[in-house]
Amino acid sequence: MHDGITFERKGVPTAVICTEPFVSSADAMAKLGGIPDYPYVVLPHPLGSLDETGIRARATQAAPDVLRILLARS
Repeated sequence: MHDGITFERKGVPTAVICTEPFVSSADAMAKLGGIPDYPYVVLPHPLGSLDETGIRARATQAAPDVLRILLARS
């Protein structure tokens, strides 16, 4: 979240992705970063143990929200 907010402040459109267990941390970081309503994508946990097929499925799941976030900022 911190990196996403930092990039946004530098004019770089960014879409942050986090998994469900980290939603409260993401919300806290957005609030601390001064953008409490900063949009981000939430995916099911975990990601690290997924194989290539699983990662592709999660990327496909996230893509519409990532595009929505990026296009809203352009």
